[in-house]
Amino acid sequence: MSERNERCRVVAMVGNPTSDKGRGAKVDAQVLSLLQAAGRVHDFTVMDITGTSFDDSLNQARERAHEYDYLVVVGGDGMIALGANAVGCSGKPLGVVAMGSGNDFARGLKLPVNRIETAVEGIVGAIVCGSTIDVDMGRVTSLEGGHAVDPTTGAEYESAVGQVETRPIDRYYAGMLSCGIDASINDRANHSRLPNGSVRYFAAVLVELTRMKRYGYHVKATLADGSTDERDIVSPLLTVANSRHIGGGIEVSPYSCFSDGLLDLVWMDHVPNFGECAVAVSNAYNGRLLASRVFGWERVREIEITRADEGDEPPLLMADGEYIGRLPVRVVAEDCALRVLVPPAVAAQSVDDRQRVTDAIARDGRDPLTGRFE
Repeated sequence: MSERNERCRVVAMVGNPTSDKGRGAKVDAQVLSLLQAAGRVHDFTVMDITGTSFDDSLNQARERAHEYDYLVVVGGDGMIALGANAVGCSGKPLGVVAMGSGNDFARGLKLPVNRIETAVEGIVGAIVCGSTIDVDMGRVTSLEGGHAVDPTTGAEYESAVGQVETRPIDRYYAGMLSCGIDASINDRANHSRLPNGSVRYFAAVLVELTRMKRYGYHVKATLADGSTDERDIVSPLLTVANSRHIGGGIEVSPYSCFSDGLLDLVWMDHVPNFGECAVAVSNAYNGRLLASRVFGWERVREIEITRADEGDEPPLLMADGEYIGRLPVRVVAEDCALRVLVPPAVAAQSVDDRQRVTDAIARDGRDPLTGRFE
C-alpha cells in the first residue's frame, strides 16, 4: 500500500482570526474543536495552518499541501478565494464553513451559512462518504502593464527597501471578477461601519449609484461558440461572473452556472437614468436584472480586458471580496477545476438548474448564444 493509504487522513484548517473585529478567532477555535472531535471518531487528524495574513495563510496552504488530504476554510467569500487559490486544479477537496457577511458562493451551492455545527457535520459527512462536486473557476492573469496588489488592503506591494514592487497577477476566483462600479461598491462595503454585511453592501450600492463614472474598457472575448467579439465598452459596470450572486444575494448574473465551463460577461450598456436605476434596484434580488436593456450579457470562454482610449480609469479589480490588481488582464474559464466537499444529499443533486437558466433567458427575451435581445 502507498504511504498515503497507510497513514491517517489529514484535514487542514485555515481560519480568519481578525474577522468581525477579532471575534473570528473564537469561531476558528470552535470549528477546530469540532473537527478534532469528529476526527477521533472517523479516523482523521486535523492541523491548523492559519497564517498571519491572507498571503501568509495562502502560502502555508500551498507549501504544506503534501501534508493534508482536505482543506477547510472558515469565513466569508474572501476565504473561498484563499481556498480556491490553494487547492484549485489540484483535485484536493475544499470544505467551507461559511461565516459572516456575503457568503454568496456558499449560498449558491446550498451550503449552510452562519451555522457552524451544521457546516462541520456536512464536511465530516462528505469526508466519510467521499461526496464532492466539481465547479468552475475563473483565472485572472496580468497582461503587460497589469499588476497585483495586496488582496486584503488593495495597497501596492513594497520591497524590503520601501520601493513599490510590481508583481504579476495570477489568481483564481469562484464568484465574480468585479471591474467597475461593482468593485467600487465592494470596496465601499469593506470600509463601512454598518453592522450587517448585506446592509453594508446595499447602502454602498445606493451611494455609488449617485457617483457613477463611465469607465473605459477594451474587451476581446472568445464566446461560447468559439467566435470572437472585440469592442470598446465605456460603462459604469463590467463583471466576469462564475456565480450568480454578489453582496449577500444581489443577482448581478442570474444566468450563471457553476459547471458549464463558461463565464458570464455582464456590463451596463449605457448610464441609466433615475427610472432605470430604480427598476434595476427593484430587480436586484429576483433574478430579473438582465431583463433590462440597460445591461449587456454574453457567455465567454476567455476574455482580455484592457484600457480603452476613452472613458475614466477603471478602479482596482476585485474578486470574491478580495483586491486583485489593475488592468490589463486575461480571464479564462477553468472547467470544473475546484472540488468542493458537500453533504451527500447536496452531492446527489445537480449543481446547476440548467432548465431554470434556459427558462429565465427565454423569459427575458435574450438569444442564448449572442446574449442580444431577440
